[in-house]
Amino acid sequence: MDFYIQGLTLGLAYVAPIGMQNLFVINSALTQPRWRALLTALIVIFFDITLAMACFFGIGLIMQKYAAVQMAMLFIGGLVVAYIGWGLLKSKVSALADIKQMLGLGQTVWQACVVTWFNAQAVIDGTMLLGAFKASLTEAQSLHFLFGVLSASCLWFVTLAMVVSLAGSLITPRTLNLINKICGTVIIIYDIKLFWHFAEMV
Repeated sequence: MDFYIQGLTLGLAYVAPIGMQNLFVINSALTQPRWRALLTALIVIFFDITLAMACFFGIGLIMQKYAAVQMAMLFIGGLVVAYIGWGLLKSKVSALADIKQMLGLGQTVWQACVVTWFNAQAVIDGTMLLGAFKASLTEAQSLHFLFGVLSASCLWFVTLAMVVSLAGSLITPRTLNLINKICGTVIIIYDIKLFWHFAEMV
C-alpha cells in the first residue's frame, strides 16, 4: 500500500501541473456540455495511461539487465526531476487558452493524442521521471507504484473536468499557479528520495 500511495501522490504531482493536457481538458469543460467534458477527460486519460506505461516499462526493461544503466538513470533522472520541480515553482500561467467551437469526436481523440504523445517534453520527462523510480523499486513494488500513477491520472482528469464544468469561474490563472507551486514542491521532495537511493547504490 505504501508504494501505491507513493505512486498516487507522485502521479498527481506530475499530472496536475498546468500544461497542454490540462488546458485541453479545462477548455473542454469551460466551452462544452458536461457530458462532452467528461468524455474528453476519459479520452485524455486513455492516452496518458498508455504514455505512462510506455515510459515506465520501456526504460525499465533495460535497467533490469544493467546495473550501470540503473545508476545512470537514477542520477540523470534525479537531475531532470529536480529541473521539472524547480521549473514548476518558477512557472507562471497568465491566461487560459480558448477553444470556441464544439469539437467532433474524431477531432477530440486526435487533439488528445497530440497534447499527450506528440508533446516531446512530456515523453522525455515521463521517461526520466518514471524510469528513475522504476530503477529504485523491486518488480513487486513497481507494480503497486505504477497502479498508483495510473490511478492518479484517472482521478485527476475526471475531477478537473467536473470541477471546472461546475465552477468554471473559480478556475483562474492564480489558482493554476498555486497548483503548479504545490506540485513542484512535491516533486522536489520525491527527488530527494531518488538521490538518496542513488547514494545507497554508490
